[in-house]
Amino acid sequence: MQALLLLVLALVGANVIDILARRAGWSGFSPFQMALLHGVLAALAARLRRMAPWWWFILLLFPLAAFGVARLHLPSWLFLAVFLFMLVLFWSTFRSQVPFYPSGLSAWNAVAQCLPAERPVRFMDIGSGLGGAVLELSRRRPDSQFTGIEIAPLPWAVSRVRAALAGNRCHFVRGDYLRLDFADYDVIFAYLSPAAMLALWQKASAEMRPGSLLLSYEFHIPGTEPDIVMQPEEGGRVLHGWCM
Repeated sequence: MQALLLLVLALVGANVIDILARRAGWSGFSPFQMALLHGVLAALAARLRRMAPWWWFILLLFPLAAFGVARLHLPSWLFLAVFLFMLVLFWSTFRSQVPFYPSGLSAWNAVAQCLPAERPVRFMDIGSGLGGAVLELSRRRPDSQFTGIEIAPLPWAVSRVRAALAGNRCHFVRGDYLRLDFADYDVIFAYLSPAAMLALWQKASAEMRPGSLLLSYEFHIPGTEPDIVMQPEEGGRVLHGWCM
């Protein structure tokens, strides 16, 4: 939302500069020059706001990309279709700051090693995406109960279809994991984002039962010391675990 606001303000600023230039007797800016000026102003504003460096480049290039796409004269329905697809794929990412990003087989193998082997477990994957982790672990551990929760409609629907086609007994729920009671599960697996980790830790500390396990792929919880640190691939992401 902050980036969108900066883009709007930069657009206003670019138009003001163009008007002042014309009043000063200059010829004004071409559409390409306006797009470039728009991007430069937005990137400078992002830097002044101390936003992450990648936002500088996004805001710099976005007006130029929009200018280039406009030159293609694409049908208007195509933009609506792309918007709707992105909406059902990412849904409330702007609020949760947790993007759609699959974990992969190496992460699932590491999680499987952390599951208690001597007893059945109740496992929850929060932000389960396309359901790969839940489907794979459920196939390996038919004695246990595996559930995934996903707030975005498209990944959730794909997960349900995959489970039905595979005849898998795992479950997929559409909703916000913050509404779950973590006390209902023995293992919570998360692959979220740095922005969500402190809230996740607070919820896990308040609700998870003694002896349960919180797993986070790639992202560490600031100010805590994990009991488990595994690197599924050399030089790759790390799986962190906390025994509650």
